[in-house]
Amino acid sequence: MLKNNFLDFIKIYCMSGDGGSGAVHFYRKKFFYKGGPDGGNGGIGGNIIIKGNPQIDTLIHFKKKIYNKAMNGSSGNKNNMTGSNGKDLILDVPLGTVIKDEQGKILLEIINNKENILFKGGKGGLGNGNLKNSINKTPNYAQKGILGVGGWIILELKILADIGLIGYPNSGKSTLLSLLTNAKPKISNYIFTTLIPNIGVLYYIDSNIKIVDIPGLRCIGNRFLRHVERNKILIFIIPADTNDHNNEYKILFNELKFYNKKILEKKKILVISKYDKINNNLKKSIIKNIPKDLPYIFVSSITKEGLKELKNQLYIMINES
Repeated sequence: MLKNNFLDFIKIYCMSGDGGSGAVHFYRKKFFYKGGPDGGNGGIGGNIIIKGNPQIDTLIHFKKKIYNKAMNGSSGNKNNMTGSNGKDLILDVPLGTVIKDEQGKILLEIINNKENILFKGGKGGLGNGNLKNSINKTPNYAQKGILGVGGWIILELKILADIGLIGYPNSGKSTLLSLLTNAKPKISNYIFTTLIPNIGVLYYIDSNIKIVDIPGLRCIGNRFLRHVERNKILIFIIPADTNDHNNEYKILFNELKFYNKKILEKKKILVISKYDKINNNLKKSIIKNIPKDLPYIFVSSITKEGLKELKNQLYIMINES
């Protein structure tokens, strides 16, 4: 489960290191007064590198790290000595993080733990030892290093999970997550929605299936819908004792459609929670109104009825996808 310090959107400043300046120097030795130029080149500036870290699920650590600057390269020295390169600055982000510029253009999408260069460090300037030529054999100047590049960027986390749980507050999403996975979300009869996504892993047969509980769509839930974009399967959860099951499903469906209609191309399954609260007549009435192409399962967290069937169905759907 994610902690209360969850953060999935932040703007930070990044700048790669400047290249070091080349050196101006002439070889000097006792009894040897007319040595040629031997000023070395400047070192390369450090890169800004983004790396996916599967051990973190939040961007909260950037709250105290808004400004990020890689090290500059050192200046060149005599005897054609090249300056040392600036150290790269590696920024760890959760898997699923999208990096954008201020205009919203995607620069990187982090889906594994490989290192990705976001901003390259500036090149070091040439020393006068490398600027001599047939016309000017003793240049008394050197190049300055190239400045680093960077600017303000936006980090937007879209949690990488196989399955997303969709539903209103008190629909039973957190309870279902705790029954299917190792997650321990705080469960109570809140009138408001969970404030953060919760994540758990369903270990079943030979699969580790990652499931995310998206905060209820009423109130603040819509801003978390970005986390649904990477799911392979959506579980719509509607309580058995709600007044109008078909209407509640349509509302959930349309909210997703309004956000991004491509989301609805994903595989879907309907879970009717709190099954222990209804009788067979009401069950038949509910089934009658479920869309014909939508698979469904009745589940009770009290009696555990339907849980094994749901696990089997999810396992099949994940392997098919």
